[in-house]
Amino acid sequence: MANKKKGSAKKKQPAEVSVEIPAAGSSSAPSDPSPPKVLSSPNGPTAEAIKEQGNSAFKAKQYTEAVELYTKAIDMNPAEPSYLTNRAAAHMALKRFRPALVDCQQAATLQSDNPSSKTLIRLARCQLALGESESALKSLCTALSLEPSNTTALQLQGKVQELERHLRNFDSAKRKRDWGLGRLALDKCFQSLDAEGGEAPIQWRLWRIELELGRANWDAANIAANDLLRLEPNSPEVLTLRGLLLFLSGKLPQAIQHVTSALRLDPGHGDASRLRKRIKDVERLKEEGNTAFKSGKLQDAVDRYTEALERIGDAEEEGKGGQIRATLLSNRATTQLKLERYEEALADTEASLTLCSTSFKALRTRARINLHLEKLDAAVADFKAAIEQAGVEGADADARTLRADLKKAEAALKRSKTKDYYKILGLSRDCIETDIKKAYRRESLKHHPDKGGDEEKFKLVVEAHAVLSDPQRRQRYDMGEDEDGQTDPSMGGMNGFRMNHADLASLFAQFDGGPFGGGGRGQFGGGGGFRFHTSPMNDDFDF
Repeated sequence: MANKKKGSAKKKQPAEVSVEIPAAGSSSAPSDPSPPKVLSSPNGPTAEAIKEQGNSAFKAKQYTEAVELYTKAIDMNPAEPSYLTNRAAAHMALKRFRPALVDCQQAATLQSDNPSSKTLIRLARCQLALGESESALKSLCTALSLEPSNTTALQLQGKVQELERHLRNFDSAKRKRDWGLGRLALDKCFQSLDAEGGEAPIQWRLWRIELELGRANWDAANIAANDLLRLEPNSPEVLTLRGLLLFLSGKLPQAIQHVTSALRLDPGHGDASRLRKRIKDVERLKEEGNTAFKSGKLQDAVDRYTEALERIGDAEEEGKGGQIRATLLSNRATTQLKLERYEEALADTEASLTLCSTSFKALRTRARINLHLEKLDAAVADFKAAIEQAGVEGADADARTLRADLKKAEAALKRSKTKDYYKILGLSRDCIETDIKKAYRRESLKHHPDKGGDEEKFKLVVEAHAVLSDPQRRQRYDMGEDEDGQTDPSMGGMNGFRMNHADLASLFAQFDGGPFGGGGRGQFGGGGGFRFHTSPMNDDFDF
């Protein structure tokens, strides 16, 4: 009814000429070759006259000026839909699709009794440019019901349907956790909007961050999150997702700040509230674990680290726990190593390095575990990788310590390729003088040829004792230098050697009580024996 009243009012002003602007399927204003008529009334330019000035500005590609003129016309006659659709066209030329969308929606509402396919097509174009594919399809469906063969509407419908296919592909891939396919589908969605000069919805940008998290592509996820936060600094959803990314990256204080900001904007935001509790729990348990470790309460430390890892989880959509999980696994591995649980420690270290392959601390821990497990080639390789990464991170003091560790690992590797005197005597490398004496007594009696033993094994026992019982020779041996016990003059030379019974008796006499023991203490009993002047192996591995 309002339109009819306005129309009747115009008929009372014969001096004015109403010029209708065609609302084409494109965002262009009508291209009328004749110069616009500047209409006026005794009280100044009319709304129609100002609209014509806006048309002139549009044709001259002065889109900002056209928007201003159409706005004046709208202010004078807000019930005229053509003014709104023309301003929408100017906004669209400036790639301002949100205000253009509002204008088209208002124009469509004014035309609800007599829908215009041109307005609906322009509305659908705005909806497509903003990623609102479902709404765009509905608008086009109505337009095509008015003009079934409208070429512009059909072409636009094809574009919207293609976008819909990409969105369905993305949704399917995301549900299947096929992050690569999901990324490809989402890229296609963005390309569809880029072709229209449009603006991607916030939700799409959130999806991109989630995809990068699923792919554990931390650099890309950080870039996407920072870009979105600049665009939407007051969005609780954006702040919460950024907080999650910081948490998984091991930056707990910054994560708390972001989630707290999200809750200030929306105190009832469930995801933000749950994430804040989760971060605080992990932060507390991690600190309790570190404190227990430093005070020597190793099992308590393992328990606290395990609880923290349970809070973090290993969900694939969260990059399997990210850097924070890698850190806690590395901490637990170090604690397990101190408890001499080598296999458990190795499993934790492997899991940590799977999440963060460049952690020099985890590489160092694995190297030390491999030393204990006598996987010497692996230990040397890990020490070298740790040294290189420590240099990259500027950890010069750690690099110096690692170089000393590497030297010892290389010495152990070299020894393993010749004769392992410790293994021959059944000793650990941190054995002391009395351990060597007892082992020599035990192994020499076991392998002496005159007692039915193996002569070659007996020779090796004598070699091992000759080196390890001499502090200087043992130190050279531990550093990987060549030491051959057969050349020990104190043994009188062992090549081709075979002890007789007198030699055997002499050997046994060196032990307390003779070959069959003394004082009822048994064959290998006694508190006397050799007097060695050795010192414990100097092993400064920091386990």
